[in-house]
Amino acid sequence: MSNPDPEIPFDLRSPGAPDKLVRLSPLVRRIIADNPGPMTFTGTCTYVVGTGDVAVIDPGPDSPPHLSALLDALKDEQVRHIVVTHTHRDHSAGAVALKAATGAEIIGCAPYIASENGSSSGLEAAHDRTYRPDRVLADGDEINGPGYVLKAVTTPGHTGNHLAFALAEERALFSGDHVMAWATTVVIPPDGKMRDYMASLEKLLARDDVQYWPGHGGGLTEPQRMVRALLHHRRLREAAILAALDRGQADIPTLVASLYQGLDPRLRSAAGLSVLAHLRDLGTRGLVQVPEGDGLVGVYSRI
Repeated sequence: MSNPDPEIPFDLRSPGAPDKLVRLSPLVRRIIADNPGPMTFTGTCTYVVGTGDVAVIDPGPDSPPHLSALLDALKDEQVRHIVVTHTHRDHSAGAVALKAATGAEIIGCAPYIASENGSSSGLEAAHDRTYRPDRVLADGDEINGPGYVLKAVTTPGHTGNHLAFALAEERALFSGDHVMAWATTVVIPPDGKMRDYMASLEKLLARDDVQYWPGHGGGLTEPQRMVRALLHHRRLREAAILAALDRGQADIPTLVASLYQGLDPRLRSAAGLSVLAHLRDLGTRGLVQVPEGDGLVGVYSRI
């Protein structure tokens, strides 16, 4: 996630207090985990879909207070499905304890498979290695509940296993960390790929959803506007990287300092990862010479 960009219609308002279940629409409620930070904004959004027999989307971090608040709010209801968008620990790590408490099945994205470079360099340390779904969903697979159907929409990019979930009854999309109202999304190589991220944005642009419920921050009521802005932002960022390399070879810290003026120091690492994702993509397209290894160390140059 990066500092607010004036070209993108960000919404930096707080979506509400943590660990309180709030109704957002006839079919959707939200409870926010108390894990605020530079990468999570005010905390991870856990969503409850339906009434009575419900699905919980992204149970959040392994947090006993968050689990307790969720279970207390749903004490008169039955959790049937625990749905996971991707395997970053702030989204999926709470699934094991929620399953133990409710007996619900864990379904959604595939487990994370470590890559050699990512594991050795620590690039993919945010992934939840404990995640073991009972069922992995492919694009178009459905989760059925009383009065609702959730349909999986593959959206790789932020992570390779990222899924969004469409709720046709409300023309809504649970967008996970792929599209958010408060910030851009960090793409973390080698698991996350910029080409995949851009293709997933184009895929969402072709949909007719009128509401997004993201994994952090508030909802989006003009989602297509945001998706177009994010596509434009990434294309401008790519052009700026190429222009910088046209002036001479550079390493990632130098590029971040040049491209992200006034960046919150806490976000330098995330910015560096997104620059790395752009550089890797440009390398596969034969536009940039990429150094050996994970790419965090070394200089890049134009071809």
